[in-house]
Amino acid sequence: MMPDLGKYAGEVLSSYGASLVLLIGLVVMSLRASAKAKKALEALEKDRANG
Repeated sequence: MMPDLGKYAGEVLSSYGASLVLLIGLVVMSLRASAKAKKALEALEKDRANG
């Protein structure tokens, strides 16, 4: 299933691992930013409805 990477296997696999970690980090950061923006919007809408 895994292709033969030859003498560069370590470098290639570590690059894949680093890319995966960075992608997961970006997804987590995006989800957190989305939740923060949603809370801020809900607070503004609540203030506007009461004001």
